[in-house]
Amino acid sequence: MDGTLLDTEGAYRAAFLQSAAALGHAVDEAFYATLVGVSSRDRGALVAARYGPGFPWAECLRDYRARKALLLANGVRAKPGAAELLAECAARGLPCAVATSATRRTALLALDRAGLLGAFAALVARDDMAEGKPHPALFLRAAEALDTPPSRCLAVEDSPPGVVAAQMAGMRVVMVPDALPPTPELRRSGLAVVADLQAVRALLLAGLRDREGGAA
Repeated sequence: MDGTLLDTEGAYRAAFLQSAAALGHAVDEAFYATLVGVSSRDRGALVAARYGPGFPWAECLRDYRARKALLLANGVRAKPGAAELLAECAARGLPCAVATSATRRTALLALDRAGLLGAFAALVARDDMAEGKPHPALFLRAAEALDTPPSRCLAVEDSPPGVVAAQMAGMRVVMVPDALPPTPELRRSGLAVVADLQAVRALLLAGLRDREGGAA
């Protein structure tokens, strides 16, 4: 969701860095990159490992969530091409689901404010699963909610943890990089990488045309 459908990652990054700085900790960019695509529930262990058990994680998380709430209150922008891609899927009878590291409450609010909520048949959030990305549980539950085998699903992701999760779920994956580029390992895996959601829509249409041509 964040960084893939919604233009929120930059603002969330600023909120996190500001929250840590307010508590006297300067989080460097290289370390923050390891947190992208990871839920707040799972970030605590990574922060403690990097900055020590004395890092006031609970206080930082409260402040971060307050800053995020202010950002959401000011409106949420959909990524360019998101509405068109979802409309194409709807027109062709292709059901869509969201598998996000955000909480259900945050996801519903953000998607609604971006005008995208009605486009999804299912939403799986971090509250629903014990394991977050890069574990495949979120994607497997999303496929189950769509009553579709994972091998028949196309996952669109912006972060390496999300890509790994979708690949481990057995899905075909297209990456639209946002805050982070694909890792060399992901590139070697044959991952499809495109510039934006308009390109995802073009890939989808090309794949459907090829399938229809083969059936003919």
